[in-house]
Amino acid sequence: MSEALPAERLPVSLRSLFSLAWPIIISRSTQTVIGVSDAVLVADLGSAAVAATSTGAFNTFAILIFPMGILFIVSSFASQLFGKKDLEGARRYGWYGLVISAATQALCMVAALGVPFAVRQLSFESDVSELMIRYMQIRLMCGGAAMGIEALANYYGGIGKTWLPMIASVFAMVLNVVLNWVLIKGELGAPALGVAGSALASAIATWVAFIGLVAYFWREDPRVPTLHRRELVRMLGFGLPSGLNWFFEFFAFNIFINIVVGGLGTVALAGFMSVLQVNSVSFMPAFGLASAGAILVGQSIGAKDKDAVPGIVKLTLRSTGLWMGLVGASYVLIPTLLMKPFAQGKPEDAAALVEVGARMLMLSAAWQLFDATVMTFAESLRAAGDTAYTLKARLVLAWGVFFPGSYITVKWLGGNDVQAMLWVVAYMGLLAGVMWLRFRSGRWRELELVEPSVTEEGAEPPAVSAPAQSP
Repeated sequence: MSEALPAERLPVSLRSLFSLAWPIIISRSTQTVIGVSDAVLVADLGSAAVAATSTGAFNTFAILIFPMGILFIVSSFASQLFGKKDLEGARRYGWYGLVISAATQALCMVAALGVPFAVRQLSFESDVSELMIRYMQIRLMCGGAAMGIEALANYYGGIGKTWLPMIASVFAMVLNVVLNWVLIKGELGAPALGVAGSALASAIATWVAFIGLVAYFWREDPRVPTLHRRELVRMLGFGLPSGLNWFFEFFAFNIFINIVVGGLGTVALAGFMSVLQVNSVSFMPAFGLASAGAILVGQSIGAKDKDAVPGIVKLTLRSTGLWMGLVGASYVLIPTLLMKPFAQGKPEDAAALVEVGARMLMLSAAWQLFDATVMTFAESLRAAGDTAYTLKARLVLAWGVFFPGSYITVKWLGGNDVQAMLWVVAYMGLLAGVMWLRFRSGRWRELELVEPSVTEEGAEPPAVSAPAQSP
């Protein structure tokens, strides 16, 4: 049966894309500022402090990426329900996101107990290991708050209010940077906590920002809606593949960093983590654009206007590609200048970090356009509910190609940082091609993410197994 044509096509233009994207870009960019601030303010403590802080933050993120990936599906449901003009239904998914956030905090408390054992199994030098353990345990204490911000950001993003979580993110960034200055070096009479101070600053700032955002959410409507197990289960049916998708890819990168790059020495590890911090300057704004495009995709699908989706995706890809291309060019032209803020402490350590980091940064320019393609198509497929395919694609490429290839090249064949970086380029290129082919196939048109409202008498939902279709 053919779909009914929409009564009014939702406006899709560069202006509508950027009106949604710029608050997301600022929100995501605040995470970059926090990461760079952490690394720069501990830089004069030496390469071990930079490696422990940057790698500890990445390892913590690798733990939280699973619930974060699940919470991204909140935006998919909220945007489609917004397109259907079911605002009450969209709000329920904000509450479901908060339920997942509360469960995350409980799991983080348990995970913190296992951090010492896990870190000491890796090939870090002893000073890096001990600093990283303290950092990660403190950061995990705010895992639920961080996911609460993500849950409400995805809800508000889905209904077009991307500016609201932006305010919370900017506040968290400012507070985090100020507390970094106070706690890392012991300003204003505070104890100088070093790497642990960086973690504590992030934890405090995250909790304060979450409390403010959830208070606004409550003030909008203090009534707790009737939550339906069927809706939550259905959301998890689509969200779990999304969460596993992000988790297994980041886990592959995490193992790559801790084993492959970490095995090349502290300078190479600090250089690579500094490159990732610089790369986040390009990644976060591009991801904001891709997320805005996904919101428009979800709203168009909810309004029964799937024919508008290819145009939205094309517009989004042009925008992300232009940004990533420009930033990638700067990595080629001024790599040494971009790496200097991370290179402090002993002169010999600083010089070595700049040399290795600049080389890695130039190589990272090769994957910028691939990354733009992956983000655009993966986010659009997620908005349509096509989460199972992206999981399978990342599993095969990350664990069947990228990690074993990089491990064999470096560990068995004696490769260096250049060969390790080339494997990242190859992985991103392959993933970009696979995501493009999936979207072009049109299989996303066959999926039904949103079920009939549970409040409609006699409504029967589609099967939860919808996202598990074979590629």
